[in-house]
Amino acid sequence: MHSKKLTSSGWLILCLLLVCSPLLSQASDAESLINPEQTTVAKGNGKGIAWRSLSVEEQTLLAPFAKNWEGLLPGRQQRLRKGIKRWAQLTPEQRARAQKRFTRWQQLPPEKRQRVRNRFEHFMLLPPAERKRLRARFRDFRNLPPARRAALRERWQKMSPAQRRAVMERRQMRRQINRQQRQEMRREMHRQRRH
Repeated sequence: MHSKKLTSSGWLILCLLLVCSPLLSQASDAESLINPEQTTVAKGNGKGIAWRSLSVEEQTLLAPFAKNWEGLLPGRQQRLRKGIKRWAQLTPEQRARAQKRFTRWQQLPPEKRQRVRNRFEHFMLLPPAERKRLRARFRDFRNLPPARRAALRERWQKMSPAQRRAVMERRQMRRQINRQQRQEMRREMHRQRRH
């Protein structure tokens, strides 16, 4: 009944789950859209969301899961339902970006996908303040002119592992000192660069 080709609603869910899901490790939900018959099914326990309680729009978007819906774990049903609600709120441009990201994700080798998942899980284990700080730094980086971003990437890639560690250690140290000490460190670094 279900073809292995994704329908447009399948693409919507697939992209949403991968790009908009709070946990990247849930990509198996998105990947299961390619072949819904191979979806892991748990014994129904009555605590899940009944298929008939879904709106017509939700049923349409979740159609690849219709056959096995009642057997899915309740948490998975909730993630899928939440995902399609998020998808509905995206602009066409955001949806296009999501589809592009998902296509790139699918093209990654399994080892690289696992590394991404591991990094994401590590990120989620960080304290909220640290995650907020890292997101702000990433936003700052993204807002740089493309030439500057490219130069920074190239500089980082040319560094040896020891040099990268030294940079990271300096950053960590800078976070732990006050403004005056930071200014003194900058002056000292400028003096060292001149010599």
